[in-house]
Amino acid sequence: MTRVELVFVSAPGAGHLVSSTEFAKVLVDRDERVSVTFLVMKMPFDSKTSEFIKSLATTNISNRLRFIELPAIELDPSDTSVRPMTTLIETQKPHVREVVSNLIKPESSPSEPRLGGFVLDMFCTQFIDVANEFGVPSYIFLTSGAAFLGLVFHIQYIHDHQQVDPTKLENSDVELSVPAVSLPLPAKVLPSVLMNEQWLSVLLQQVRRFRETKGIMVNTFMELESYAVNALTTESMNNDAPPVYPVGPILNLKGDEGTSNQDCIMRWLDDQAPSSVVFLCFGSMGGFNTEQVKEIALALERSGHRFLWSLRKPASKGTMEAPTDYTNPEEALPEGFLDHTAGIGKVIGWAPQVVVLAHKAIGGFVSHCGWNSTLESLWFGFVSHCGWNSTLERLRFGVPIAALPLYAEQQFNAFLLVQELGLGVEIKVDYRSDQFVMTSSPKDMIVSADVIERGIRCVMDHDCEVRRKVKDISEKSRQALMEGGSSHRSLGRLIEDVINNIE
Repeated sequence: MTRVELVFVSAPGAGHLVSSTEFAKVLVDRDERVSVTFLVMKMPFDSKTSEFIKSLATTNISNRLRFIELPAIELDPSDTSVRPMTTLIETQKPHVREVVSNLIKPESSPSEPRLGGFVLDMFCTQFIDVANEFGVPSYIFLTSGAAFLGLVFHIQYIHDHQQVDPTKLENSDVELSVPAVSLPLPAKVLPSVLMNEQWLSVLLQQVRRFRETKGIMVNTFMELESYAVNALTTESMNNDAPPVYPVGPILNLKGDEGTSNQDCIMRWLDDQAPSSVVFLCFGSMGGFNTEQVKEIALALERSGHRFLWSLRKPASKGTMEAPTDYTNPEEALPEGFLDHTAGIGKVIGWAPQVVVLAHKAIGGFVSHCGWNSTLESLWFGFVSHCGWNSTLERLRFGVPIAALPLYAEQQFNAFLLVQELGLGVEIKVDYRSDQFVMTSSPKDMIVSADVIERGIRCVMDHDCEVRRKVKDISEKSRQALMEGGSSHRSLGRLIEDVINNIE
């Protein structure tokens, strides 16, 4: 029996690290022939990610899954250019090389697993060079969805072969034809990295290197993104893309165990009627300026719906630091808001998102539409910032998402959910925060209370068609992971291909 050892390297951000860790667990649980060594990089100024990394060091999940923390690299949190990320990756290359050298066992030990390849985050393709040195293949684990993969492949193709410059599309009313998206795609929802020359250059180089790999595992499932997955396997993509394996939804359903305010939050939710609470949460990096906070507060008060609001203080502009909890949230809220809403709402800091979404009281989720949050939302059924994981979680329990994206690819995710898939309602799909200044128009948009209130009322409408669609896809998300389900089959095919690629 051939046994393989896979080396995982994830980007250090929370959304990337958590999903990659869960996927590693899924692989070793699925097949006893597979072992994983997970190499962990960390960002020195992200305390939540650092806490998660520390927890991994003491985790005894399986004797076939181990975590090795790479040496810390000092970075400047005030530098929002591409330099910190590229410096981090390049500096870690010799450390990764050393760890992998120590993994290799003598050929005289047939019972030991063979080095089977590297599984890399989309921002870690420089480590393909290290995999090549050891003569093993590389794979990508994409923490975003299949439509996003199709988008970046398409942008790279038209940039390289048709001399199309996406940075010229900022604030444009142009609509693009993207093979992995069935509807015309407004340029206004393109990811911010495509509008910045420095970041675009880095992203395009990463995507070019995707083509050197033996396969791309995507955190999605066929029933959710069949159009995009099918497009990625046809000649319409005009590329030589490697095989795509939909293996999701990959979710951390335990969430943030031991969060200090979790007991208080759950007791409050226990006192609420089923599906009566709208949950507002905007991811590990999400925060709003005071003017936008006041508009959200006014919308909540006017709507009359019960609410649980994770309100966090944004980091200083022009830094990569994470948001923090307010010492006193009243400094950001309208005067008297907490008194006026004491009977129907609760304002908190950091939220144990997965635990909250799973609670029967949650009826809607206002979210940034990060892919993790999106998947969580579909799994549990809530209103989201459109993080991909959150979206998947919410769909599972039939709670729709109200989309208020902030940064990264969240505007694209929001468009996908609201327009392409009909699984969410719009607050403003092209909203952008100025937290990470990547474009030439760094000033925040302000979404009015009227617009936000409309979105909240829509997402909490228990008779809406979106809610019925979410409940249906929620059931399909579970079926995809069951034996014989689409993602279960895809994962089995992946494991066989990994083993065959080294034999």
